[in-house]
Amino acid sequence: MIRHIEIGPARVRSLIRSGRIRFGGNKTLKIYGTLSCSSGKRMKAANRVFFASEAEARQAGYRPCGHCLREQYKKFIYPITPPTFSPDRLPGG
Repeated sequence: MIRHIEIGPARVRSLIRSGRIRFGGNKTLKIYGTLSCSSGKRMKAANRVFFASEAEARQAGYRPCGHCLREQYKKFIYPITPPTFSPDRLPGG
């Protein structure tokens, strides 16, 4: 995890171009997302952190963004697939 305030804008761009930064996160809310996410672009630099991978973000205790990582967010919120409804399995059916 790299804190935005610890490196300058030129270094951030360099790390993004080299692929060493692939995801951004909000250290206060513990949310990570893509670098192009509109929600992430609005956060204060003091709260912004960067990750090389989703695995790194998850290991640091961050959850996926509900806007730009919708499928990962759904899996995070609903880790177990709920049973499907089947009318023939109703009592008395």
